[in-house]
Amino acid sequence: MRERTCALIVVGNEILSGKVQDSNAYFAARELRKAGVALMRVVTIPDEIPIIAQEVASCAAHFDFVITSGGVGPTHDDLTMEGVAASFRRALVIDPELEAIIREHFKDGINKAGLKMAMVPEGAILNHGGDIRFPTVQIENVYVLPGIPQLFESKLAALRPRFATDPYFMRAIYTAATEGVIAEHLDACMAAFPDLMLGSYPRIGNPEYRVKLTLESKDADYLERAFRYLMGLLPSGMIVRTE
Repeated sequence: MRERTCALIVVGNEILSGKVQDSNAYFAARELRKAGVALMRVVTIPDEIPIIAQEVASCAAHFDFVITSGGVGPTHDDLTMEGVAASFRRALVIDPELEAIIREHFKDGINKAGLKMAMVPEGAILNHGGDIRFPTVQIENVYVLPGIPQLFESKLAALRPRFATDPYFMRAIYTAATEGVIAEHLDACMAAFPDLMLGSYPRIGNPEYRVKLTLESKDADYLERAFRYLMGLLPSGMIVRTE
């Protein structure tokens, strides 16, 4: 089964200071999972070029692709492009296509700040798609997305087919037992099916169930065999329902 890995780098002092609540990481995790991609790292870093460069370089070397969120506007603290360029030791250059789009957008109100948004790392390519006209900048395996949730979501949705690989299959078991009661059964299931992704999620104060178990695999047959095995271990009185 094909496996593709991704890292998400959220850039912004406003996230780290609590001024803005990030929703892009949750959206990315959900959408990438639907595409069969394993999101292996999510990190939030400040608007500082050396830190951006270091994190992008490290993630680009260790994961199939990297997505950045935030820091791509016209203001003084929008430094993601500079950081990405530094991570690949590339110069920042004006992209003619981006410049034309920006000049048309701003009309007679174009200024130096607006033209900053046409600056990209040398050798970058543009990916079109989504609900907005501005394309997504890509340099090597790094995709630079805006931090505004509506724009981030639109651009990631447009890119999702590019990232897609073999899908994950999932089953769920809802139990009336606590984790302490079922832990030995989970251990036994993992011993019998070591490649299974088995999650256990308690729900406090829920009258319907106490723990939700999720079983995931890219091999549908392997998943079903693990599901039946675990169902056979759990006393029937503990099982509320399955999906």
